[in-house]
Amino acid sequence: MSFDKIVEAIIREAQQRGDFEDLPGKGKPIDLNSYFETPEEIRNAYSMLKNAGMVPAEVELLQDIAALKEKLSTTSEEKEQVKIQKLISEKQLQFSVMMERQKRRRKD
Repeated sequence: MSFDKIVEAIIREAQQRGDFEDLPGKGKPIDLNSYFETPEEIRNAYSMLKNAGMVPAEVELLQDIAALKEKLSTTSEEKEQVKIQKLISEKQLQFSVMMERQKRRRKD
């Protein structure tokens, strides 16, 4: 059996199981504006990083923030909650600074 046929069979099975139902953004057009606003050399660099199993620093920060928020929701000790909230604020500030730098670079 060819690779294409194997992939088609896997996709068909997933459709029958309903794996593609209720996906985020279902029925809405894909917004590719931010993709095309990003310079090609940066898109290529991100693609190479992704293929190497690495993520850009801003994505890593977002993952860290999400993990900290999850930890915050399960922590009952007030002192620990304050510490986690401070870390979240610091990482959100780092992320905002990164995004602002990128925005300024695009304008130049």
